[in-house]
Amino acid sequence: MQHSIALVDDDRNILTSVSIALESEGYFVDTYNDGLEALQGIRQRPPDLAILDIKMPRMDGLELLHKLRSKSSIPIIFLTSKDDEFDEALGLKMGADDYVKKPFSQYLLLERIRALLRRRELDLNIIQNIKEEKIKRGDLILDPERHQCFWKKLPLNLTVTEFLLVRALSMRPGIVKTRDQLIDAAYGENIFVDDRTIDSHVKRLRKKFKQLDNNFNEIETLYGLGYRYKSEQTTLSEN
Repeated sequence: MQHSIALVDDDRNILTSVSIALESEGYFVDTYNDGLEALQGIRQRPPDLAILDIKMPRMDGLELLHKLRSKSSIPIIFLTSKDDEFDEALGLKMGADDYVKKPFSQYLLLERIRALLRRRELDLNIIQNIKEEKIKRGDLILDPERHQCFWKKLPLNLTVTEFLLVRALSMRPGIVKTRDQLIDAAYGENIFVDDRTIDSHVKRLRKKFKQLDNNFNEIETLYGLGYRYKSEQTTLSEN
């Protein structure tokens, strides 16, 4: 299956060179040179993955991410400059799945794209072939088949990365997951991701849960070790 990618950047050299590289790998590419144009195009023709520059005219990448995340959980990669450390962290907190610094190796970008798309395909294969059971942990319900998460029966909109992190933590409540283990669960093996990326995703997860329930405290930090899901109520259901 040919995957579609939305590439958004106001640098026409990047649009041209990266789109050529992606198309040579078999991807279908829609290119946009500002955030507002991209928002309209992505809503009309949703891609399998989006690559967003942060600093763009009319609508920057952070605002575009916010608007996309209100209705979509597609994988999103940020392109950032060397001096955009604050924006990287903010982007991850807002729901980006990954980021690549400019100037970047096209090989690195392609590997990150493959990892995110492969992860999504693996989840779909699990759903189709195994019919993965719902996971219930106290007030938490995860439905991998439908990519749905509920807390106290209220729906929670999670990105692919966030969903995989919750699943990895809640599968074995009380067991500590190191950051490396969570990186493997969310991104797959042999993909380098900075530890702070996981920390940013966990912070965003907690914020989303607390928007539904200010008393949510199920995801614990064990400093120097990692994270764990502390609920001990464990049941599995097929329905």
